[in-house]
Amino acid sequence: MTTDHIHVAMTVNGVERSAEVEPRTLLVHFLRDSLGLTGTHVGCDTSQCGACVVDVDGVSTKSCTMFAAQLQGANVTTIEALAADGTLHPMQEGFWAEHGLQCGFCTPGMIMSSIAMLKENPDPTDDEIREGLEGNFCRCTGYQNIVNAVRHAAAEMREQNSAD
Repeated sequence: MTTDHIHVAMTVNGVERSAEVEPRTLLVHFLRDSLGLTGTHVGCDTSQCGACVVDVDGVSTKSCTMFAAQLQGANVTTIEALAADGTLHPMQEGFWAEHGLQCGFCTPGMIMSSIAMLKENPDPTDDEIREGLEGNFCRCTGYQNIVNAVRHAAAEMREQNSAD
């Protein structure tokens, strides 16, 4: 029995990418298996954990909740696109500086969700950070260091924006 494949084309991390995939291929599997971008993690396949969060056309999206075919022509940004010329994004730097990770499995999704949250609220309180990260689970850290990391990055990003 052969499976019909469809052509999927989108911009991923600023590069036009395409592949032939099964219609049922989830975005997370397209990124990981077809494009080799393994920074986006598969944690649960049920949209519970947030390990697969990416940015789709400016919106924080759990990539296990969408079929790749739904994103024809979309602009997708993954964790791989954040560091530029060997310089970490302020959120990546914040997670490193404040020990916001242990095993690192949830970290890409946490970082992508945190960046999206700061677009909406560049100066969140600790409670707002915790609320903004609902839907992202970490089984290692106890979350306080993640909150510290987001607060650290938020301050750095505000400073960078005021310098521009």
